[in-house]
Order: sequence, then C-alpha cells, then structure tokens
Amino acid sequence: MTLPDPGPARRRIALGAAGTAVLIGSIDAYVLVSVLVDMIGEFDIPVNHLERATPLVTGYLLGYTAGMPLLGRLSDRFGRKPVIHLCLAAFAVGSLVSATATDLAPLVAGRALQGLAGGALLPVTMALAADLFAARRRPAVLGWVGAAQELGAVIGPLFGAGVAALVGWRGIFWINLPLALLAALAIHFALPNARTRRDAGRVDVLGGLLLAVALGLFTVGLYNPEPEASVLPPWGPPTVVGGVAVLVVFGLQQWRSPVRLLEPDGVRWRPFTAGLVASLAAGAVLMVTLVDVQLLAQTLLDLDSGGAALLLLWFLIGLPAGALVGGFLASRFGERLPTVIGFAAAAAAYLWIGRSIPDIESGLALAGAALGVTIAPLSSAALRTTPEDRHGTAAAVVVVARMMGMLVGVAALTSWSLHRFQAATADLDTPLPFGVPEAEFLERQAAYLEALDAALANQYAEVFTAAAGICLAAAIVSAALPGRVRQRSSSLAGAEAG
Repeated sequence: MTLPDPGPARRRIALGAAGTAVLIGSIDAYVLVSVLVDMIGEFDIPVNHLERATPLVTGYLLGYTAGMPLLGRLSDRFGRKPVIHLCLAAFAVGSLVSATATDLAPLVAGRALQGLAGGALLPVTMALAADLFAARRRPAVLGWVGAAQELGAVIGPLFGAGVAALVGWRGIFWINLPLALLAALAIHFALPNARTRRDAGRVDVLGGLLLAVALGLFTVGLYNPEPEASVLPPWGPPTVVGGVAVLVVFGLQQWRSPVRLLEPDGVRWRPFTAGLVASLAAGAVLMVTLVDVQLLAQTLLDLDSGGAALLLLWFLIGLPAGALVGGFLASRFGERLPTVIGFAAAAAAYLWIGRSIPDIESGLALAGAALGVTIAPLSSAALRTTPEDRHGTAAAVVVVARMMGMLVGVAALTSWSLHRFQAATADLDTPLPFGVPEAEFLERQAAYLEALDAALANQYAEVFTAAAGICLAAAIVSAALPGRVRQRSSSLAGAEAG
C-alpha cells in the first residue's frame, strides 16, 4: 500500500482530522465517569449496585482492545482512508445505538461498537502519520496523536458532565454524529486514495479473529470493578484461562499458516520487542496510578469521588504535556534517549510519591509528565522497526501491549498490596464499646484508626515503590530502542521537509 503525497496543507488537515477522531474516541472512553449514576437510574439499577453497570465499561474496553490488530492489518492491506471511514461510520452507528437505547443490553452493544471503532482509530492514525511524514519528523507528529489520546482522560468526565447538564446524558452520544461526519469529510477531501499493490498479500482473518477473542477474554477477565475487594472479579479466573487457551490456538495457527497477522520478515525484532515490553510496563504503571490514587484519596485522605478526581488530575494533565515533549525530543535525538529518560524520571517520581504520602500532588504531576514523554518514542520505534506495509499492524500491537499491561499490572499489584495490608493488620484487635469506660474505648479506637491509617499509607507507599521498580526496568529495556535517525526515510513521505 502506497500513498500519493497530498502536499503539506492537505497532509496536516488529514492528520488533524484523524487526530481529532482519536480524541473523540478517547473522550468516550472516560465520558461516562461523571454521568454513570444518572444513566443507570433510567434503567432501574440502584446506586448501591453499580456493579450491574460494569458492562458499560467492559463493553467499551472489549471493543477497544480486541479489534485493533485485525483492523490495523486491514489498513495495511486496503489503505488508511477506507479503514478510517469504516471506523468513523461504526463509531457513529454505535453512538446512535447508545443514544436511542431504552434497555441496558443495546446500550452495552452500542458502547462495544464505539470502543471497537474508537480503539482502531488510534493505531491506524499512528500508521497514517508514518505514511505522511518522514522518519525524522514522525515522532513529533506522533506526540500530537498521543497527546490527543491522553487528553481524553482529562476532558472526558468534564465534557460528559457539561453536555449532560445541558441536554441530558443521551446528548453525549448524539453529539458524536456530526463530529464523526465532519472528521470523515475532512479525511475524504484531504487524503488521496492509496495505490494498493497487487502483491500486497492476503489478510489473516482467522488469526485476527482468534487474537481478538483471546484479547477480549483477557479484557473481561482482568477488568475488576472493585479492585479493593479482590484481585479478579468472580468470573475472572475461568475467563483468563479461556483467553490463554485461545491464545495457544492462535500461536499454533500462526506457526502453521502461510499467511500471518504480522509477517516476521523485515521486522527488527530486538528493538521492536523492547518497545512492546516497555509499552506493557507503561500500561501497568498507568493503570496502577489511575486506580490507587483514587483509592488513596477516598480511604486515607477521606475525600469524596470529586476530590479524588481532582487529585488524579495532577497526573492526567501531565500525560498529554509529556507526550508533546517526548515527540519533540525523539525527533531530534531518536527514540532511545527520551524513552530511557522518561522512564527513569517516572521511577524517581514514584519513589517520591511513595515517600511523600499523603502529600503526593507534585509527585503525580512529575510522574504523568515523565510517562507522557515515553508515548511518542515507543510508537515511533514500532514503526521504525517494521516494514512500511505492516505499520498498521505494528502500531496496533504496541497499543494492545499497553492495554494488556494496564489490566495485568493492576491485577498483580492489587493482589500483592491486599496481601501486604492484610498481613499488616492481622494482629489489630477491633475495639468494642463493651465492658470498658467510654474514655478508654475512645482511646483504643483512636489508636486502632491510627494503626489502620499507618497500614494503608504503607500499603500505598509499597505499591508506588513497586511502580518505580517497573519504570526502572522499562528504562533498562528501552536502551535497545533505535537511536537518532541518520538518514531520511525512504518512504513516500521522505520527501516531506516541513
């Protein structure tokens, strides 16, 4: 698949429209946070049974993760433009289904279709950046795409609350229809059609479907709406085992099939694998932060959900800012240096957080910015180390690695931290107001609560220290990423100078 050079102006319009679509999809991943209670009230779900609304979140995550590799490969085979149009159309249909749903089941289905389309837009847009811009400029462009993706976490809840206050929660989905149409029109007129080579090869649909099923099972099994209560949800263990079984079948199919989802020839496996491992680590640390900062705020600091969200905002604002800086640095120094520095700075930030509890605002801001710095270089490294006709697949694999890291990381560290907390509080006796004077009971109760707070603070300190260790390991692995670009890309975009 080759792409005619559309010229600088149309190139920027096309990528800007695709980046805007990525932002819309990212916003919809977080938009329900502030309106979930209003939504479930319409479906007769009591507030004390929010777990029944879990499919609204897992449905989006399921679609977001599962379809990426296959759709990324389809964009390699048939071009970015038709796949982006397909994704925008599917996103609009999913939004329409969600907006008109009168029962929970169609709403979940609409959210899953939104996730499938919104998730695929990210790797396809990353691959589009590789098509349109030379290797030396590509990381800076990917920094803008990464910033758009992370910005959704910042403005998503605010956007949802604002739209719902004006026109109700269904307006959140109705507004996606004109936005998707505008993005599709911009892509249509700014981006020329790709010239598909006759020897571009077939698409491994069976392998893509098997991988989608495995990723879907992992997503459902590892996502736990109540991480403070258990490591996995009740359905988690059998679902994860099923995912492993399907993944084994996928591996056997790839070994025997003449057509593979990611053809191995031409891939520089050492830096490509290093990028995947680093992306897995980044996802793990990211999700641990999102979960544990909220838990810390509501348990140790006794904040409500709004106060917890404001505390987490210190971290979330740093992510898109860091993504822009990381892209700028990678354009000048290659992917290796900013990624190593970003992970090393993140390790220092998490050590700082662990030692500063409960005053963690500054540490969170630094951690968010440092992790953000790694986003564009990791994406760029995946594209630099794979042939041009597999950029869509490679970009999808990097994003999937990050998503799997988010799910596995929070499950593993939650398990460990719960065990440590239970061990630390096993010998504490709960004071009872019987058979003792009131003054003595109050004294014992104060001592008991102080001991619990100390155990909680220690638990969170250990979690963030473990996150620092993961970041340090990722920094070491990232030393295998490519260095400075020595010559201009031989791709069609290589002639682009500004």
